[in-house]
Amino acid sequence: MIKPVQIGDYLIGKDQPCFIIAEAGVNHNGDINLAHKLIDSASEAGADAVKFQSFISEDLVTLEAPKAGYQVKTTGESGGQYAMLKALELSAKQQAELKSHCEKVGILYLCTPYEEKSIDMLDKLDVDAYKIASTDTTNTLLLRYIAQKGRPVILSTGMCSLGEVETAMTTLCENGLKDKIVILQCTSEYPTPINEVNLRVIQAMEYAFNCPVGFSDHTSGIGATPWAVALGACIVEKHFTLDRCMKGPDHSASLEPLEFKQLVQTIRNVEVALGDGIKCLMASEINNKPKMQKSLVVKHDIKAGEIVRAEDLTCKRPGTGLSPTWVDMVAGKVAKTNLKSDEILRIESIVW
Repeated sequence: MIKPVQIGDYLIGKDQPCFIIAEAGVNHNGDINLAHKLIDSASEAGADAVKFQSFISEDLVTLEAPKAGYQVKTTGESGGQYAMLKALELSAKQQAELKSHCEKVGILYLCTPYEEKSIDMLDKLDVDAYKIASTDTTNTLLLRYIAQKGRPVILSTGMCSLGEVETAMTTLCENGLKDKIVILQCTSEYPTPINEVNLRVIQAMEYAFNCPVGFSDHTSGIGATPWAVALGACIVEKHFTLDRCMKGPDHSASLEPLEFKQLVQTIRNVEVALGDGIKCLMASEINNKPKMQKSLVVKHDIKAGEIVRAEDLTCKRPGTGLSPTWVDMVAGKVAKTNLKSDEILRIESIVW
């Protein structure tokens, strides 16, 4: 039995509504006013949480660290990761402002810390959970440090093998986070090629680690997120921007407000469509059943007292008489009344 993980007022797990994260990330471009607008838009779109990132560039990358391929495509070749990230930093005070804003509009504030100072800062802010980025799933030192805070974590697994995920899970659990971990299947390419999404990994990790598993989606558009929900993802994360044409590393792989709202609606529709798994006659089918299904019908006249054989019967609409499933029970029985050709066979037609 997979135990749900509580994050704020939400339970993440089986038989719970899918927890939807609007990944604002660094799509504020270092502008706190833009960050506040992202919160409002995420709330209006129906997201359960909006997530930012916290890092101190000097503690995150070396001065010579090159940009990733997708970052070169979206921000140009000039400069390295340090210069790019330095322009996207938010201070502890600004993160506190964002958390306060989230509380006012009724959306959960989440944040990904990339080094120890940011972990400490978020702990002081009393963040409801830590998001661990795919870049740190193999960062044993950071995993140990974050686990000591005792808060739930959402562990993304891009660029990792199952063995590396297992090592991360072991590290977190051994340091006090057993039953406080949610895993995200993720492919760390922007946008992710559809043939590399690998949604079945959601079920594989759920089986392997016996914990809630979700999906961090980097495909284009609404993409694979609703499919993941249909497959059992209990938490999803999608990059979110006010304008995909803005300059920055993640804007081009993000959803705009109306698209994110459509994504939320689609996820909720998927949840409704999944139902409870019990096969039964649905309310909308009740009136159709007698009109569309069939009854046993007499092929030719049969007199009262004669034996009714299977070859004397056929099946026709409407389904208001004996169901064709009764054919073996009827065969060999005696007709109670005179039966005319094309007459629907009813229970009172037969001597039982």
